[in-house]
This record gives sequence, structure tokens and C-alpha cells, in this order.
Amino acid sequence: MRPSFHPRLVNGPFEDPGLFIPFLYEKRALLFDLGDIHNLSTRDILKISHVFVTHTHVDHFIGFDRLIRLLLGREKTLNLYGPEGFIKNVEGKLSGYAWNLVANYQNRFVINVSEVDKNTITTKQYRCKDGFISKPNRSSKAFYKILLQEPSFTVSAIILDHRIPSLGVKITERFHVNINRESVLSMGLEIGPWLNAFKLALFNNQDPESLFKIHGGPENNVLADYKLGELAERIAIISPGQKMAYIVDSVYREPSINEVIRFVSGVDHLYVEAAFLDEHRDIAQEKYHLTARQAGTIAARARVKQFTLFHFSPRYTGQGHLLEAEAKKAYDAAISSADNEAHLYFK
Repeated sequence: MRPSFHPRLVNGPFEDPGLFIPFLYEKRALLFDLGDIHNLSTRDILKISHVFVTHTHVDHFIGFDRLIRLLLGREKTLNLYGPEGFIKNVEGKLSGYAWNLVANYQNRFVINVSEVDKNTITTKQYRCKDGFISKPNRSSKAFYKILLQEPSFTVSAIILDHRIPSLGVKITERFHVNINRESVLSMGLEIGPWLNAFKLALFNNQDPESLFKIHGGPENNVLADYKLGELAERIAIISPGQKMAYIVDSVYREPSINEVIRFVSGVDHLYVEAAFLDEHRDIAQEKYHLTARQAGTIAARARVKQFTLFHFSPRYTGQGHLLEAEAKKAYDAAISSADNEAHLYFK
């Protein structure tokens, strides 16, 4: 099965954090955190539609300038999300530049900025043609962990404790649709953009008896039509969706860490910071970061299928293997302990 999302860390584990999530067969991507993004190509950056900034420490937000610079003069709507105080921080960035010439741009570039607190998501809009000066009005809605909900996936968040609010983020695909290429070709059809429309019809729970028209060719004519359910049976393989979580810059302290474990429980891939070795856990606690041992323990208690460490302290430069080994040892020990407890319980 080919996954819909192909996430990759933007930088190495000792560099600025960030997770780039491009969509298969779409010119679109999401970005978790906005540190240094020079390792992303211009083509990759232009795909980004939504950015989820955990907090605005410089190593998580310095890439804002490069992102805006590349999007200027383009037809684009950029959606930014961040924790309490995020709107003020974005406005501070935007007000640091002179925008007296942007009225000459023909394309419409808009930034929607959403700020998340414990109960509310507040959104303001900034338009390039207005010099990014926001109108006084803003919209608000209740926050129940969901930041973005689309037919095929949702992005949700929790608020972490980094001495300031910081967001933990998760993307959940509803279900995954793989296309059987051989079946498509055997029906005399071409692989093309119509497959995205077909998948969207499935995600939207369209009536299986409804007629689905397949468009293609230079003039996008109707090439064929099938009942949606019949077409799905012939060309689609439907399986459970992907789940990925991103946890960075959080203190390991009860009860908040239990909320983190519940939030990432059962994800396919957890990206989790491991700033310090456990021998330096006092420093980690003081700086509101996780140790490698704590990261491995979280991954085990949450029963994640795979986890990747990142955001290492530079004090361990050249010793990243020590952090990896400590996390794996903690993970194996916690899994073994949980399995033994379950065996005794059900014996």
C-alpha cells in the first residue's frame, strides 16, 4: 500500500525542528513548525497550504521570513496556526517590513492566522494588497482539539507545557484509498487527475449508486461514467488511514504527560524530541524539554508503531547514537513491562 502522506524532517536532529508532509499525487503539503527551512526546495515550499507552529521560539519560527518571501506575488492562501500570543507574534513579523510596493502585485496572496488557547481558536486575515494590515474584525470558534478538518483527514492539537503554551500536533487520515493501476488500465482508462476526484467522492460518503463521470483528455471531456460503488470495487483498495504525531518542547510532568500519551496513543509514527540524555534530566526539567529515556517511555506507553527522535541538544554533537540507544532501551523496557503486566492480569 502506498501511503497518502510522505513525512520527512526538514533538518537533521541537531538542527531546527520541522516536519514536512507532502501529499501523494497532489501539489500540496503541510508543515509542522517553521524553523530554518532552507533544506526545503522552492518547489516544496510553494506546496505548503497550512503551517502548524508549536510555539514562536526562534528555532521554531525563524523560517517565517523565507516562507513569506517566496510566496509574495503569488496566488496563494496560507494558513498559519499557533498557540496563545501567536497573532501578536505574526503581526510583529509582518510590521517589521515596508510593504509600499505590494499594491503592484496582480495575484491575491492572503494569510489566515489562527491562535489557539485552551478553549478557543481565534482567526485574523492579512492581505498582501493591504500591506498585511489586518482588519479589526476577527472570527472565533470553540476549540475541541481539532484545528483543521477536511474530507480525507484532520489535524488536531493539544497544549503542552514549555513554560509557555506549545502545541502538540497530530494528523489523522480517515481511511486510505489505493488505486489498482492495472485495473484502471485494463478498463481502457488513463491514470490522471480524475482519480483525486474519485477519492474525494469516497471521502465525502457520496452515494455508491450515484454516477461518477471520468474526465480527461486535452479538453477535459467526459470519457466514461460508472456507478461510484461499482468503480470502487473494481479499482480501489481501501485500508485504515495513517496517523502521525509531532511532540516537541514539553516538560515530562504528571498529569500533562498522561494527556500527551493519550493524544499519541496508537499512532503509526511519532516524531518526538529528545533534547537530553537522562543523566541530564535536571537540566531537561529546568528547560522544559524531554530526555531520550522519557521520549522512549512515551512511545512505549502510547503503543506507537514507530518513533523518530529529533531536536537534540548541541551538547551531544557527534553522540546522537547515545540518545537513540537510550530511547530504544527505555521503549523496550516499558513494552516488556506492560506485556508482563498484561500476561499476569489475563493469566
